[in-house]
Amino acid sequence: MEVKVLGPGCAKCKKTDKLIREVIKETGSDATVQKVTDMMEIASYGVFGTPSVIIDNEVKSTGKVPKKDEITAWLGK
Repeated sequence: MEVKVLGPGCAKCKKTDKLIREVIKETGSDATVQKVTDMMEIASYGVFGTPSVIIDNEVKSTGKVPKKDEITAWLGK
């Protein structure tokens, strides 16, 4: 499973990245996390709000910091 956190590096983007990594560790998921900061690449996903979360090329969240239970559900745990 590939998780991408899209954002320029703002506080909400950093918090989202941290939460996702925490949930992956807590659940024992084998998901990998990639941080995407390039605005052209972010735009290629069709999202205009950050932070955004993409899992296996599917937009799961945009414009907000997701909650841990949302992340856990996305990871299928």
